[in-house]
Amino acid sequence: MRSTDALWNGLDAVLTVALGASCAACGELLEHPSRGPVCDICWRSVDAAVPCAFGISSAVDDAQAIGLYDGALRSIVHSLKYEGRRSLATPLGARMRERCRTVLDDAEVAVPVPLHASRRRERGFNQAFDLARELGLPVTRALRRVRATRTQTELSVAERHENVTAAFAPSRLSFRRRHVSGRVVVLVDDVSTTGATLHACAIVLKEIGAREVRAVTAAKVATPPR
Repeated sequence: MRSTDALWNGLDAVLTVALGASCAACGELLEHPSRGPVCDICWRSVDAAVPCAFGISSAVDDAQAIGLYDGALRSIVHSLKYEGRRSLATPLGARMRERCRTVLDDAEVAVPVPLHASRRRERGFNQAFDLARELGLPVTRALRRVRATRTQTELSVAERHENVTAAFAPSRLSFRRRHVSGRVVVLVDDVSTTGATLHACAIVLKEIGAREVRAVTAAKVATPPR
C-alpha cells in the first residue's frame, strides 16, 4: 500500500511540475492532478454543503440536489457543462447518489433531460446523460427535444416556461417508452433554476405512463430569476 501511495504521489509531483494544472473550481494549482481536475479543498466545501430538497410542480413528485448552485459546486458544474470536463460527472454522480437518497431510493429508471440535436452536436455530449449513468439505475432516453430553444440563462420565470412549452416529446423508439410505463422515473439534469425544464419533461413522461416522476440535479439555484 505504501509503495502504491508513493507511486501516485510521485506521479502527482511530476504532473504538477509538467502540466501546472489548476483546479477547475478555484484556479489554484492542483497538488494531486491524478485525482481529477478539482482540488480536495473544493470537494470538501461541496461535501460540507447542506443537501437541497425542493419542490417544482405537481408534475414532479419529489426533487433533490447535491446543494445550491453556488461557490465550488457552481464552478464544478460549469466546468462539466461548458468546458467539457466530462470526468467530473463521476464524482458528481457519486455525490448525487449519496445526498439524494430520498429521490433515488426505490426508483426504477433514470431519464436524462435531452438536448436538441443541434446543441448536442455543438457541445459534443449531454452532461445530463453523463450524470444519469453514474446513479446506479438503468438509463433510458425516453425523451427527445423536438424544438431548439433559447438558452434559459437570461429569461424570466414566465419566459422560461414558455420557452420549453412543447419542446419535448416521447422517444420515437417504443421500447424506450415502455421502459418508463408504470415505473418510478427519475429525471436527471445538471442544474434546476425555476424547474421549467423538469416540469415540461415530467408532463411528457406521465403522459406515456410513468407512475411517478422525480428529479435529481447536481445543483439548485437558490434565487430563481423573476
